[in-house]
Amino acid sequence: MKELLLGLRLLLGSGRGNRTRFVLMAVGGSLGVCCLAIVLAIPGIIAAQDGRIAGRQPVVPRDRSGQSIRDGFPLTLSRTDPYGAAPLTRIFIARGTKSIEPPPGLKSIPRDGQVIVSPRLHRLLRDEPALAQRFPGKEAGLIGAQGLARSDEIVAYVGMARAELPDGYPVKQWGTDYAPDPTVEASTLDIVRFTMAAVVLLPLAVFLSVCARLSAAERTRRLAALRLLGLSVKGTQRVNAAETVAAAGVGAVLGLGEYEVVNQLVSRIGLPGFKWYPADGALSASTLLVCLVGCPALAWFVGRASARKAAANPLAVRRSAVEKPPSRWGFLPLTAGMGILTGYCIAGATGHAPTSTALSSVLVPSAVILVGAGLALSLPALSRYLARRTARSTQSLSLSLAMRRNEAEPGGALRVATGLVLLVFVASLAQGVLIELNQVSKNTSPVQRYDVLLEQTDASQQQALENLPDLRAHIVAMQSERGDDAVTAPRANAVVATCSQLRRAVRAVEGCVDGRPLWLWDSTQVQESIRAGDAVSYAMRGGRHTRDLKLTVPHQKVRFHDPVDTQVISTGAILVPPSMLPRATRPESATLTLISDSDFQTVGRVLDGIAAAAPTAIVLPQGLQVLALQQITVVKTLLAVGMILGLIIGVAAYLVAATDRAVERRPQVTALALLGARARTLRAVQVVQVVLPLAVGLVLAVVVGKMAESSYLVTGGGAVFWDGGGVPLLLACAVGVLVVAAVGALPLVGRRIDPELIRRD
Repeated sequence: MKELLLGLRLLLGSGRGNRTRFVLMAVGGSLGVCCLAIVLAIPGIIAAQDGRIAGRQPVVPRDRSGQSIRDGFPLTLSRTDPYGAAPLTRIFIARGTKSIEPPPGLKSIPRDGQVIVSPRLHRLLRDEPALAQRFPGKEAGLIGAQGLARSDEIVAYVGMARAELPDGYPVKQWGTDYAPDPTVEASTLDIVRFTMAAVVLLPLAVFLSVCARLSAAERTRRLAALRLLGLSVKGTQRVNAAETVAAAGVGAVLGLGEYEVVNQLVSRIGLPGFKWYPADGALSASTLLVCLVGCPALAWFVGRASARKAAANPLAVRRSAVEKPPSRWGFLPLTAGMGILTGYCIAGATGHAPTSTALSSVLVPSAVILVGAGLALSLPALSRYLARRTARSTQSLSLSLAMRRNEAEPGGALRVATGLVLLVFVASLAQGVLIELNQVSKNTSPVQRYDVLLEQTDASQQQALENLPDLRAHIVAMQSERGDDAVTAPRANAVVATCSQLRRAVRAVEGCVDGRPLWLWDSTQVQESIRAGDAVSYAMRGGRHTRDLKLTVPHQKVRFHDPVDTQVISTGAILVPPSMLPRATRPESATLTLISDSDFQTVGRVLDGIAAAAPTAIVLPQGLQVLALQQITVVKTLLAVGMILGLIIGVAAYLVAATDRAVERRPQVTALALLGARARTLRAVQVVQVVLPLAVGLVLAVVVGKMAESSYLVTGGGAVFWDGGGVPLLLACAVGVLVVAAVGALPLVGRRIDPELIRRD
């Protein structure tokens, strides 16, 4: 206890410089704690949203035999349609003779003709009145926050008569144990947790350690003096740990306050595709315990470890003895992690991708953690070895001075370069996660098809839909009438399109001629029971009148190829030129089919364009789940948040460590300046001291990062194992990091010589 009090007295009474260092340690620690709290709060936010989704699910009453009981209970039916790239949920509900509690967020069950909407839908209805056609009835109120997963959710409760819900489910109460459509699936959430741990927590541990070791050289000399005055070994370590723990404790409290401010601001503004209520971001007791106890505990161990040298050999510290070479045990975790990653890469290259996801879910994260720790621990030994070899062979004074300093003090490379090296490493891993998510969410077909019922749009809306900028093609598919004999009358679909539109819609077309009807034929598809010469008719509506378009199945065929996975047109359809349609008429029973590329960004833009052109139309994106589209958006947003936090932490760790090292190096720099070294030479020495070990670490980070990424992709079960397209971006990031480090090292050598810095030496 006496040592702890002594450490606090030294903290408060050892001058303005020491108090400034304490403030910097506390501020740096608060930034790290804030980032840690953000990462730990994300699962809680998602769980709160899923809890409200589960809370509005209906519970069906059943008898002893398991049959549902409809008599007297309200009926409900839910439908989810895309509105742009977002899901629009309509919950139809009809009252019964038995009274039950209303759904969460509602004061009462809506009556027939009443519509209760979410706040965002209320704003949409105000801006787009035509959207009200999807909700039969009048708006009668707003859904409360407890009934919505997010503040931007588009939900409506529509009151109906019981006769209008023949397919409705009876409901006796609201609330189940699980959400049928969670914000993020459990398996995907595990991926997010793993990536966040690698992207944020690894650099965060380095950053907090750097903050705890500010002015390490000066503090080590002071601790050595206390040891020479008779303080015990453990007492010396406790004195140093007291200061670091005090700074970490103050930083933890400040960091939690910073998180609260960030949560209040960002939750109200929202992130792309992801919003939450401020209360959802409230930190749990376990998170508070980790921040308030875990971070000071880490500082305690770092403080004791950094004081070990002064406590064990104080004379060597006071006389600036040559440091012992760094231990080679740091290569052990790096070698072990690379061994696991190499095994997975070889398995993927030889076509023997592992199928045991349980084992891989343990090995791959373990390998990533081992490699990340190995990168940090092996940098000093690598830096010292490279410095010694370079200093022996170089003829350059600047390079020789820089390498001799790195050889004498290899630990400086660990503090300065580790944060940026880990940043590049985890950036490659994040690329792999995004590639796997794109494989999961991507349509296996090269095109995406959207079907819109033509009767739900007018002529101007149809024209706007056909002119959307991201479309590859559009066609109108008409259904023929059955006639009086519904069993034997021939029936054929018709495709209203030109030959150029047809070529853009399908893969291959042969023998197409504009201006006359043709018979579309694909030998790979199942043939329709219709023959050339059969008469078919299509109902056309012009104003209030209906007339028929009568056609004969033509003899001339147009051969086309439309694979099953991309099928837009079925064989046996009749290609009808748009000029053959009667003027001022539109098909009565037809579907407008829009076709675009299937990549995620294009699909989102097309859905948004459809919502803007025809907000009331029901869109059927074939093979696409709008809920899955929203989930992928949330995951990508969370990964972007993780990368931004990792970038902030990595850059902050570099700035803190580089500035602190420059301050510690001022006596040596001043001595060299007094001996006649020019400022240009000293600046070159400073740049080389930082850039060379950083370059070695970045090369190693790029290599093991690509190995980790490939191992992750091999175990993901997708078709992509090797991300060649991500290499240029990763190399560009590494070069950018080197440039920033070099520029940041230039101002650290001043023009003014202060002999006071070497007075004691």
